[in-house]
Amino acid sequence: MLVSCKRLLTTLLQTQKWPIQPSRKMRLVQFQAPHLMGPHLGLESGNGGGIINLNAFDPTLPKTMLEFLEQGEATLSVARRALAAQLPVLPRSEVTFLAPVTRPDKVVCVGMNYVDHCKEQNVPVPKEPIIFSKFASSIVGPYDEVILPPESQEVDWEVELAVVIGKAGKRIKATDAMAHVAGFTVAHDVSARDWQMRRNGKQWLLGKTFDTFCPLGPALVTKDSIADPHNLKICCRVNGEVVQSSNTNQMVFKTEELIAWVSQFVTLYPGDVILTGTPPGVGVFRKPPVFLKKGDEVQCEIEELGIIINKVV
Repeated sequence: MLVSCKRLLTTLLQTQKWPIQPSRKMRLVQFQAPHLMGPHLGLESGNGGGIINLNAFDPTLPKTMLEFLEQGEATLSVARRALAAQLPVLPRSEVTFLAPVTRPDKVVCVGMNYVDHCKEQNVPVPKEPIIFSKFASSIVGPYDEVILPPESQEVDWEVELAVVIGKAGKRIKATDAMAHVAGFTVAHDVSARDWQMRRNGKQWLLGKTFDTFCPLGPALVTKDSIADPHNLKICCRVNGEVVQSSNTNQMVFKTEELIAWVSQFVTLYPGDVILTGTPPGVGVFRKPPVFLKKGDEVQCEIEELGIIINKVV
């Protein structure tokens, strides 16, 4: 199911709209390599760059992002030291990227959270966040394949900004919310519209949570590495054609409000992922509607965070 990273890197370099350059920003990744046993933690050396093996730098570090985040400042300080050091970099062609977070306690999703997406549907802007979820089993890596399920004929694309929780909390105040955020990543909220909008009593869950319906990545970019998460270009391309193009400043409810709202109902844990909604341009509201088919390639890109590329099979 994994696609050749070498081929995908070529595609990435051809399609990247924002420049790739060396960076001192913290871009945490989970990866595998043929010469390594199991998953490892790393640092992406700039948007689209090679990988620094954090577990080689400090063998006492955990090898999963969930455990890394649970240990808080202790592990982050090690990663900062690694970023400042002149360390060997593994070429992207030699590693397989995993989702930056796997097996989170929960994946929380937000519907109708872009002003321009509400206008596209001719519906009022929500007064309260609309919350649904995906199961963690839907998560795949940034360059993995999206599998079309035989149960659906209306699979659609949705590029989204994802928030990753770094510190547990319940009933978090909006003014304190960013203290609970580890960082941000790119998400593709793949959606089976027939199951979301007509089947199963029009409940959204089943249409959103088929296996492979939540590609994430390529990196968890720490919050201090982003100037303003609510002013980032966000776009989706299908087979090279731009289908969604907006800015996260169109979000109705920003990160702080979403964390405050959701944490009224559930405790948020390190590694939890919040998908913050999608801009206009999805296939179901096109005239006529357009859905993903075998052989399509979907590229979801957010400024400063990077690009994920998923082949539809």
